[in-house]
Amino acid sequence: RRFDYRPKTDPYCQARYTFCPTGSAIPVMKEEDVIEVYRLQTPVWEFKYGDLLGHLKIMHDAVGFKSSLTGKNYTMEWYELFQLGNCTFPHLRPGLDAPFWCNQGAACFYEGIDDAHWKENGTLVLVTTISGSMFNEMAKWVKYDNETGIYYETWTVKASPDKQSAVWFDSYECSKFILRTFQKLADLGAVFKKIQTNYTSIILFSGEPVYLGNETSIFGPPGNKSLAAAIRDFYYPFKPHRTVRGFFVDLLKIIDRVILNRQFYLFYNLEYWFLPMKFPYLKIIYEEVPLPTGSKTSFGV
Repeated sequence: RRFDYRPKTDPYCQARYTFCPTGSAIPVMKEEDVIEVYRLQTPVWEFKYGDLLGHLKIMHDAVGFKSSLTGKNYTMEWYELFQLGNCTFPHLRPGLDAPFWCNQGAACFYEGIDDAHWKENGTLVLVTTISGSMFNEMAKWVKYDNETGIYYETWTVKASPDKQSAVWFDSYECSKFILRTFQKLADLGAVFKKIQTNYTSIILFSGEPVYLGNETSIFGPPGNKSLAAAIRDFYYPFKPHRTVRGFFVDLLKIIDRVILNRQFYLFYNLEYWFLPMKFPYLKIIYEEVPLPTGSKTSFGV
């Protein structure tokens, strides 16, 4: 869903790591410039845990640019303002009936490409070349995309593991931004190399979802108190844990509700849905999504 504007974030939402600490405005390139475009991928939290999550194929994606006229490199990515946990599960704040979400995501653009970060455990590979004018058109699109697509969504929800099965809900995270960016460049005329490109998806498997309502209709004065209590009770075990024992106690509760009782409450586009869970319940996949083909005459460089 596209939104008319990006709301201000609540001071309650705090990030352990600053969002886009060295971010800068996207420069205007000279039209005759020839710009190399790179696919960047590395394990999530590689800066802290190295290749640990890479073994599970939980990867973060970005795109790099290099100007032939100036020799300058740039990196562009899209990720959570307040880290992944806050985008995936809400806070249950005292005095507030409704779960409180810190789930905005946004684009980050900065000068430089940290070669070691992307190469050591991941990918840094040239995928196409574009003109400066194409880059400037892409920059306009990024501004629109960033101002209207504002909420991070971790989960993809499908009917079954079959590739042709229904997709009830699609995720909205870093890889989807890169796929949208590549498609925009293809539409502008970029011709991509014939290389394999894989992306991470975290998938829940569910029967047909049941619409429950929004925050007002469920948690407001005329709301459904029993449903509101059930949603709050579901999210409670997903809170941050200070002890190992507390973590394992709540993990058993999560297994009981999601697998044994086949229940999941999804918050998507500011609305709540009930998911009747199905085997295999959850799966992390690292599947190929081919680089796009364009709809305009290609720019030859």
